[in-house]
Amino acid sequence: MATITKRGNSYRITVSCGYDLNGKQLRRTMTWMPPDGMTAKQIQKEANRQAVLFEEKCRTGQVLDGSIRFADFAEKWFKDYAEKQLRPTTVARYHLLMPRINAAIGHIRLDKIRPHHLMQFYNNLAENGVREDTRYQSAVDFKELLKRHGMTKREFAKQANVSVYVLDSITRGDNISDTSAYKIARTLQRPLDDIFRPSEGKDTLSVSTILHHHRLISSMLSTAVKWQLIFSNPCSRVVLPKNKRKEAVYLDEEQATQLLHALENESVQHQVIVKLLLFTGMRRGELCGLEWKDIDFERAVISVRRSSLYLSGKGVFEDETKNETSERCMKVSDDVIAMLRIWRAEQAKERLRLGDQWQNSDRLFTAWNGAPIRPDVITAWFHKFVTKNGLPPIHIHSLRHTNATLLIAAGTNLTTVAARLGHANTTTTSKIYAHAIRSADEAAAEALQDILHPVRKQA
Repeated sequence: MATITKRGNSYRITVSCGYDLNGKQLRRTMTWMPPDGMTAKQIQKEANRQAVLFEEKCRTGQVLDGSIRFADFAEKWFKDYAEKQLRPTTVARYHLLMPRINAAIGHIRLDKIRPHHLMQFYNNLAENGVREDTRYQSAVDFKELLKRHGMTKREFAKQANVSVYVLDSITRGDNISDTSAYKIARTLQRPLDDIFRPSEGKDTLSVSTILHHHRLISSMLSTAVKWQLIFSNPCSRVVLPKNKRKEAVYLDEEQATQLLHALENESVQHQVIVKLLLFTGMRRGELCGLEWKDIDFERAVISVRRSSLYLSGKGVFEDETKNETSERCMKVSDDVIAMLRIWRAEQAKERLRLGDQWQNSDRLFTAWNGAPIRPDVITAWFHKFVTKNGLPPIHIHSLRHTNATLLIAAGTNLTTVAARLGHANTTTTSKIYAHAIRSADEAAAEALQDILHPVRKQA
């Protein structure tokens, strides 16, 4: 219930908005000034009306000020800003960061957050034991264990409700999540400690993850400044941990040739997927979003117009490309066009074979029934393909890096490379592919040396 207090010629309206974590009552206030010429009765009636309107705004969250708790503001930020302005995958990733953030600063009033609160939070994130998801490594020969149980990886993965990718990680000695470890132990009917051991020195968060938390908080507080809830963003006055840029993982010419030879034993769809990623440098989501109308067979041009994404609970869905410059057209070779013609014919045969079971999505790459393919299915297959053929430990995005690196090594100018990759500017390209640019620069210097100072023939 709103209360109205007369203060000189104005009226102060106060509304109770519940209590904070410490049991302190939260109040919102507004001041109403009656216009000249109103009678006392009209003023009383209008003041009551203003109180009802203000109370309704407070109840529906339309009234904000700096005294709102960060956790409450974050909830409104997701609803009124993030879910309308950001990509669904970005919003989903941000939600995963919120439990740690709210535990650290969720109880603090928005206008009371200071740089030292954030510094303390980031320092805590860097400490040992922060990770809540304990990672596990195999303590046994997992291949031998499956053999004793008379099961293949695929059979066991289905029974344990884990992916084959997880089992491949175990046999390589990589870490897996506690959820997967418990599922596997339960399926084998063995104590967890008999099969797995906690990973040592892996319970800290990476600098990259800490910076992800910072960027999310900074984005929220920047919005709070725009909404005039606070005067400045305290994130701008925080000293952040240094994050070393990792070199892009890519294949050299010889390794790329080895990969293409290994592809000859795979399905036509998988061959086309890998070759198209390698020859165009497209992102995985862009590849999955390709439709046949995006291929101009006469001009040998592929248009990237959309991205195909997947979220648990939402399934496969179509989204815009990563940024404005990501929507682009690129020229491809005659060999790529010939490959796509063959694949279109193969897909048409499959469509006829399945009849009514086929879903007409017009996508280049589909599930068995014509439905849009899940991007993570491609990633899982590619990991198995790389492992099976003894290729360098690359991932699906490495094909994009390989494309860019080979183009730069061949002398293609940076502006063209950036345009083909869909980068917003050449600065992004130069940062990611600094290694390739250095190598090309060294080669150019050697070429200039040969031109200006040729080796003299011996007499």
